[in-house]
Amino acid sequence: MKRKLKNSVGIWAFGPAATRFVPAGYHTELSNETMEARTERVLKGLGDFIDGYEYHYPNEINEDNVDSIKEILASEGKDIYCIALGHHTNPKYSLGSLVNPFPEIRKEAINIAKDGIDLASSAGANFIIWPGGEGYNYPFQTDYEKMWNDFIDAIAILTEHANKKGVTIFLEHKNSEPAMKVAMRSIGMTLYVINKVKERGVDTSNLKVNMDWQHLIMNGENLAEYARLLAMENKLGHQHANSGWGTFDDDNIVGALRFMETLELAKELQLIGYGKNGERIGFDLLPYTEDAIEAVKESVIHWEFIYDLASKINTERLYEAKKTKDAVKAYKEVYKALGAKF
Repeated sequence: MKRKLKNSVGIWAFGPAATRFVPAGYHTELSNETMEARTERVLKGLGDFIDGYEYHYPNEINEDNVDSIKEILASEGKDIYCIALGHHTNPKYSLGSLVNPFPEIRKEAINIAKDGIDLASSAGANFIIWPGGEGYNYPFQTDYEKMWNDFIDAIAILTEHANKKGVTIFLEHKNSEPAMKVAMRSIGMTLYVINKVKERGVDTSNLKVNMDWQHLIMNGENLAEYARLLAMENKLGHQHANSGWGTFDDDNIVGALRFMETLELAKELQLIGYGKNGERIGFDLLPYTEDAIEAVKESVIHWEFIYDLASKINTERLYEAKKTKDAVKAYKEVYKALGAKF
């Protein structure tokens, strides 16, 4: 399948799909599948729909299986595009990993993250830090100043380590889950973290942002606006494509919901020149009750359709409408691309 932008997909989309109501998952037949077997199965199922894959460290990919996974992917011309820190799956870090109140646990968590960065370096991959477990659940539970200082210090340490290894880090925010109040829960807070790391004297050139679309939608953050803002700051690093109703991290098929916001984002990414420096569209999906292979294929097809539609919106006339914030005129251009006759 010929695509406008290279892409990747999170291997976590293809597991049992557990929830707190169905902890064994909706696809229990996959519970004991090795990561090598999962990679082979997904590669066979998706074929040329996907260019690269993303894994969590150390639970999905680690020093024991990385070589075999790389070999399996390379046999089909695919790569490991991102390795994501997987501390949120470890019950040892129930009080946080990078912000854990116990110094020995926090130190261990940082060292494991460093090992993950080393693995990303050896695999030629980027490294995602999604701090879903770094936060709190109750009022009065947390020393906010210490939490924030610990978190920023940890990101500074990891960024400095990544710089030495030639690895780009993508920070990914989310407002809630698994911590009820994730510390880094908005785009603004993410940029705040990056600026604070810079204030500590660390080079943040390769500390960028991963936009998970549903995470932004849950916050009421407009996709296209924030893509442009991040591009203005040279911090637009990666995309995790999905959709949802807006109240929970649904990770639904791309384009199933929020169609107009996704279309506007596609247009904005084109105007920004996203992809010219090797950036990709990464699919972060969790098809609980669907066939995961087919759901990912459909997401790729939907995204390519939306991206093609965006290219048909007349840029010059669109910007003429934007000059005077003429919504009616702007939507005429959008709907012309959709096939409406005026």
